[in-house]
Amino acid sequence: MKLNYKRTILCGFAFFLITAFWQAYDATIPVILTNKFGMSQTWSGVIMALDNVLAVFLLPLFGTLSDKCRGKRGKRTPFIVTGTILAAVLLMGLSMVDNAQLKNIADVAKIDDPTALSVVYDAQADVTLQTPEGDKFVLSERYTKEQFTAVRCEVTDPETGKTETNPEYTNYVAPARQAYVAVKTAENSTELIVFVVLLFLLLLSMAVFRSPAVALMPDITVKPLRSKANAVINLMGTAGGILVLVLGMVFATSAVKNALMSYTVYYAVIAGIMLVALAVFVLTVREPKWAAEMQKDSVTYGIEEEETEKGPKRSLTKTEMRSLIFLLLSIALWYFGYNAVTSKYAVYASNILNKDYNTTMLLAQAAAIVAYVPAGMVAGKLGRKKTILGGVVMLATAFGVAAFLRASSPTALMNAMFALAGVGWATINVNSFPMVVEMCSGGDIGKYTGYYYTASMIAQIITPIFSGFLMDQIGETVLFPYAAIFAALAFLTMACVRHGDAKAPAKGSVLEHLDVGD
Repeated sequence: MKLNYKRTILCGFAFFLITAFWQAYDATIPVILTNKFGMSQTWSGVIMALDNVLAVFLLPLFGTLSDKCRGKRGKRTPFIVTGTILAAVLLMGLSMVDNAQLKNIADVAKIDDPTALSVVYDAQADVTLQTPEGDKFVLSERYTKEQFTAVRCEVTDPETGKTETNPEYTNYVAPARQAYVAVKTAENSTELIVFVVLLFLLLLSMAVFRSPAVALMPDITVKPLRSKANAVINLMGTAGGILVLVLGMVFATSAVKNALMSYTVYYAVIAGIMLVALAVFVLTVREPKWAAEMQKDSVTYGIEEEETEKGPKRSLTKTEMRSLIFLLLSIALWYFGYNAVTSKYAVYASNILNKDYNTTMLLAQAAAIVAYVPAGMVAGKLGRKKTILGGVVMLATAFGVAAFLRASSPTALMNAMFALAGVGWATINVNSFPMVVEMCSGGDIGKYTGYYYTASMIAQIITPIFSGFLMDQIGETVLFPYAAIFAALAFLTMACVRHGDAKAPAKGSVLEHLDVGD
């Protein structure tokens, strides 16, 4: 019994397009809300949190609905096709509204244009503004009109010849323009209302197929091989994210000079990637056939009894339910720790370590990529629970050591801790989802996939707010102790889990074990 890598990769195209979408969404929507609609960081954060809030309710719902679907294309494929097409169309709809808002603010929409900056200065000269760092200032007390209109978004270092973002621009010009745009948006809020409505529909369309797409892997993979398969799925998702990161570099979406750019072409490319990935998925994945073969193999190997559509579903025993609760609690707890670091480390690195955060975050991601497949293989030898516990120890160790590092500490040590955290996170991530769906019958995989995401999403909603509150009250140095404590708590709850490890298959013939599939 060996994993069919070809089928798993083809199945992974659904996760590939999901990750590609979220990479583009997270990188551009906050910029549009703040720069083009003048929304505050607080309200922008509320809008960005909407996805996680909706996910808590919608992912279990659509996961359960897909369990009950009996279409010719299978249980999950109809949701994946419908959701992807709707998302691609709505994404292009957002770009149209974005362009309409650019017309509304056309008088100040040109970067480095003295005429546009004159309009901003005339409107905001006596208004109290705030820099990204939180410092308040009155524009006219900081600049004359001539000085203000002469500020450019990029400056060239005369010694090195290197072009860099001008801090004067980001600290003073950008907040003034944002305040002006906020006033213009308040005067005519039609585009903002339409944008938010389309955004809500877009998030709804993504929720339609997120759980079904993830549930497809266990549908076509026998239980003992799901950790390995989940590693492949995660690699496919990472590939989608990396592709969009490269596109972001090509389109320079993060450049200050492009803060008011049109996203029509960029979104068209993202939508095209999603539709191409969907086409590959639809043309190659044979969900009903592969799911039936998985069920047959599971019965043959003695992993589970044959299920019928009309037969009763297996209910969890009392000890299994207890294990599921502890497992979901563990998932929430390690997300509390890990997501706090990923959402707050950029600020921490700048204020506490005086270091660039990009390198350490990139190292963590690279380490996770390298660890995905080995983590699945290790679980096949040691079991998922022991492997996850090892990953939690790595995570807690990395965060615990990082808590003592400061600006004078060796940069290499912080990089090493983030690499260790990346390996630990990959080890946890690859094996935790298979443990959740291991406990359910085949007819409930979508519902249990929703449970998994509900646990993680609740943590991702709360922990940025809670950790931020503690950083404000106690100090920013509380970040890594906070993360280490939650990782340690996750170890304790995970130790209480007694079910979810892969059941060893019954011994077959030698030839049977050599069968690799197509």
